[in-house]
Amino acid sequence: MKKILLIFLISNTLTSNAQEVGLSFSYFIPRNGYFSTPISPFSIRGLGVDLNKYVALETGASLYRMSGLNIMDVSFESKSPMTGPSFTLFVPGELVFQFKGKKTELDLKGGGFVFYSFAQKLNYGNIDRAIRESESLEIVNADLTFQNKPGFGFHGGFEITFAVTRQWGLSFETNYLMGASKIPLKGTYVGAGSNGRVSETINEPNAKVDLTGLEFSIGIILYGGR
Repeated sequence: MKKILLIFLISNTLTSNAQEVGLSFSYFIPRNGYFSTPISPFSIRGLGVDLNKYVALETGASLYRMSGLNIMDVSFESKSPMTGPSFTLFVPGELVFQFKGKKTELDLKGGGFVFYSFAQKLNYGNIDRAIRESESLEIVNADLTFQNKPGFGFHGGFEITFAVTRQWGLSFETNYLMGASKIPLKGTYVGAGSNGRVSETINEPNAKVDLTGLEFSIGIILYGGR
């Protein structure tokens, strides 16, 4: 996608894709998580080079405010997010197949991405609820520490661009992301149930933040050199 947020319009004219720049908004719907939005204007996407008329390489970066992502590969699994809110830097790299018409362009995209979450927090409300249901307890209070690590994944999708006039157009893009980052958990929990009070340790070395879901973008493309 040949687009970036407004603050980067001037700098983008120095790239090989300088003929098309624009303004876009991306959103992310995670699996078992909360709807998340980008932090404008910290997003730059669709930068790259055309290898030929039909194939291009693109990259970029987006800074998301993740409202909540889930943790998988733990003994107390949940359908509700167990992390968040946090900030996540997302950097894709993709191969793009371009099919251009007179006023419409279809791009098929696929590749990988890296991401890193910082200011990470645990959602103890959902964690306590997951442990309570897993251990058949009535009350649970957990106290955990974690190690935040970078994550990796793969994605694929498509973008459709419509030229409204010779000067500007509209773009619609959808990508499905499948990624994870390790977040080893350690700590303890105390609880109470029908058998009285319990106190247990927690050690989940294989725990991972689940970055799986649907990303979609809506943008305005500004054409140059036409």
